[in-house]
Amino acid sequence: MKVLLVSDVRKLGYLGDVVDVADGYARNYLFPQGFAKAATDNNIKSIAKAKAARAEERNLERKQLEKAAQAVSGAEAVIAATANELGHLFGSVAKRDIAKNLRDQGFEVADDVVMLHQHIKEVGTYSVKLEFADDLSVQVSVVVVPEGVDAEAFKIAQKEAAKEAAKLAAELKAQEQKAPEPEAQAEPEGEVKPEGEAKPEGKSKPKGKAKPEGEAKPEGKSKPEGKAKSAGKKEK
Repeated sequence: MKVLLVSDVRKLGYLGDVVDVADGYARNYLFPQGFAKAATDNNIKSIAKAKAARAEERNLERKQLEKAAQAVSGAEAVIAATANELGHLFGSVAKRDIAKNLRDQGFEVADDVVMLHQHIKEVGTYSVKLEFADDLSVQVSVVVVPEGVDAEAFKIAQKEAAKEAAKLAAELKAQEQKAPEPEAQAEPEGEVKPEGEAKPEGKSKPKGKAKPEGEAKPEGKSKPEGKAKSAGKKEK
């Protein structure tokens, strides 16, 4: 859906621009908030003068932003906060705290230009981005120190600690590089597994006492054919 912007909308366009947006975005946000109108010829003509005037204003604002960004670039904001012995803050440092500290130093910094994705919850030194426009940003240093501690002494102590940590890391790396790599132990080809203790084929079951082919059964006491009958009575 094409709409006519009647004011500058960040990341979308400037007053007088005709832009293409989703229907829902136009009806639910741009139109109700008064940021846009329907892109008709009459509406476009009606704000032609306002568009030219706004363009001149925008050029002046850009120059002011560039000047403010150049001035604050590389600045340092030192913020004291209550912390425990480990350096954890009891509260936190938000973007408004950083912007106020910079304004107190004379810099032109609005809260919304501080790009802080999450609150700072520990003492230390942080690099924070200030975004004055989509294509105009600078970095500042934010030093959060425990209350009652001198900021300069704290920064010196931090630098020394960082140097020691870097030195230790370098030494460890050098030791790792010097240490000979352990020779890879040749993996045993594998213990030759005995083909297996030959399992006894099994105690061969006694085939059994070989039965004698048979104790020859006596064919039977051969019956005497009978007492031979005397051939006859003894001859008298």
